[in-house]
Amino acid sequence: MAGSKEAFYENSYQQTSAARVTAVDGDWVELDRTIFYPMGGGQPGDTGVFTTADGVNLRVLDTRRTGTPGEIRHQLDSADHTLAVGDTVETALDWERRFRHMRMHTGMHLLGSLIPVPVTGGSVGAEKSRLDFDLGEHQVDKEDLTRRLNDLVDGAHPVEFGTITEAELDERPDLIRTMSVQPPRGAGDIRTVRIGDIDYQPCGGTHVSNTREIGAVRVSKIENKGRRNRRVHLVFD
Repeated sequence: MAGSKEAFYENSYQQTSAARVTAVDGDWVELDRTIFYPMGGGQPGDTGVFTTADGVNLRVLDTRRTGTPGEIRHQLDSADHTLAVGDTVETALDWERRFRHMRMHTGMHLLGSLIPVPVTGGSVGAEKSRLDFDLGEHQVDKEDLTRRLNDLVDGAHPVEFGTITEAELDERPDLIRTMSVQPPRGAGDIRTVRIGDIDYQPCGGTHVSNTREIGAVRVSKIENKGRRNRRVHLVFD
């Protein structure tokens, strides 16, 4: 199987698209192209709707990679559907949810740029997100972080995408901030995200094109998760 064309990378703002069914396994369906982002890197899989040629709407509850490079599957709310290989569907994202993930994910990169220590974990959410840091002796304050974070948001910094080879990444291990999640290997060049001159790192998530689109955010809580680990929570303000 050729896999799904990752249209969510071509244009993260595309909300609808026609696609052809390439595989069906109960409530899981694969398409020849998809605007649905599959769960990964702390970002949830997209949800939305497939509309069949007969006008039937099928809810999409989750989107995930199969483990085979290029293969992405979408979980419908029931296996009791009539989709078959070769059928054409109109696909539509739950756009508000996706756009909040895009805003949050870019905001988390900004947050990480303000705390120059290794990241031990993280999770992107539509309402709130978190990053865990191996803080050591470094001190952080939520009011100070909030102020500096919003200064970066208001700076209207461009967000640009590129790629880096595995060999280039091996020569620059400092680009990998997250200790718990490593960039995928063996599938070709690795996608990168650059936010002005603020942050540059490998990342497979979806992002806004300018930091101003994030809107006002706030560090709502900093939790002690061990002798060195601190969990920083981020919410829209």
